Amino acid sequence: MHSLRFTLCVGALFLGTSALDAQQSTDSTARAAAPARAPGAYMNVSFVGLTSAGTSTARDLDRLQVGDHDPRVRGFTVPNAELALDGAVDPYFKGFINIVHKLDAAGETGVELEEMYVLSTALPNNLQLKVGQFFTEFGRHNPQHPHSWAFADAPLVLGRLLGPEALRSQGARVSWLLPTPIFAEATFAVLNSAGGTAAPFRSEESSLIHGGTPIERGVEDAKDLLYVPRLSTSFDPTSTQTIVIGASGAFGPNNSGPDASTRVLGADLYWKWKSPTAHQGFPFIAFQSEVLTRRYEAATRFWEDDGITVLPASTLNDVGGYAQVQWGIKPMLVAALRAESLQRDDNAPVGITGPDREDRARFSTNLTWFPSEYSKFRVQYNYDHRNALGNDSSIWFQLEFLLGAHAAHKF
Repeated sequence: MHSLRFTLCVGALFLGTSALDAQQSTDSTARAAAPARAPGAYMNVSFVGLTSAGTSTARDLDRLQVGDHDPRVRGFTVPNAELALDGAVDPYFKGFINIVHKLDAAGETGVELEEMYVLSTALPNNLQLKVGQFFTEFGRHNPQHPHSWAFADAPLVLGRLLGPEALRSQGARVSWLLPTPIFAEATFAVLNSAGGTAAPFRSEESSLIHGGTPIERGVEDAKDLLYVPRLSTSFDPTSTQTIVIGASGAFGPNNSGPDASTRVLGADLYWKWKSPTAHQGFPFIAFQSEVLTRRYEAATRFWEDDGITVLPASTLNDVGGYAQVQWGIKPMLVAALRAESLQRDDNAPVGITGPDREDRARFSTNLTWFPSEYSKFRVQYNYDHRNALGNDSSIWFQLEFLLGAHAAHKF
């Protein structure tokens, strides 16, 4: 991979008068006291392009595919084109920026600042601070960008329970690497709870959950923010195996009423085996699973449609999960299977909740070929079952390419 290396050079301007010499001496003293940029400071610039094509028997692809970067168009589309920049700010921080372009079903281009944050690099006691806009560390899949996915689309449970754009927002996160014999990390994020990237909380999209007209709800005190704790641990039971276990939570307000709240809990498991005689990391087998549950307090609310309908207060519960396995058959060839399920777990009368809470299941299989570490081609088949809507089949093709040096992703 290639990187662009920038070196900042500061030139000194010497002035002849004694007054200016004195001022220069003062300025030099102040500069010496200020933090210097790290020697050999760098910035990586990269671009990842993801194109998709395919078809489906479903006539409502916008409901069948729940993720914002899922393929949702018959024919051709570009669900994700990512410009990424990362580099050293100074001896104390690293910076990361991801700007994403995407095409909607009508072929219109959308642009979003997906992530923009700094990471501390010099805090004591195994602490690290992240500040800006970022994907929350909730489970394993939520923090991943589309080019890191093992499938062409996001798991259904994440798209429904956390939102189609995944769970990300503006705020701060602190992590602590625990002083334990095995790897253990605790993270805690405090974030804004508004907008489409916090869909089950204080956002317009939450009306799809509670079925009513959302209220205006601002930030009055601490209870109007979003809190996301996570604890994860990793260990190697043998020299060829790795296990990662995690538990996450997300707690915040929603806009069905002035005091209503949402709680999402999740548990995740990852296991990987790699042959002791592996070449280029192959062969391998990797298993990953997540289970999520969401408790949504829907306050007494109203629906205005040629009149006013009063919707009673209720607690809406959803639960779901997925399990997937990848088989690295040989260098640059990976096969994968995934099974998913979503269920309502409440007695809310039909018609007073949003239209996208039906029970459903999906089975997917794909084959991914990597011509090199800079490109990949994937073909995937999905079989969907949705209660009261029937069964559908879809086939998707993906081609992805990378330009430049992309920052490494967390294991």
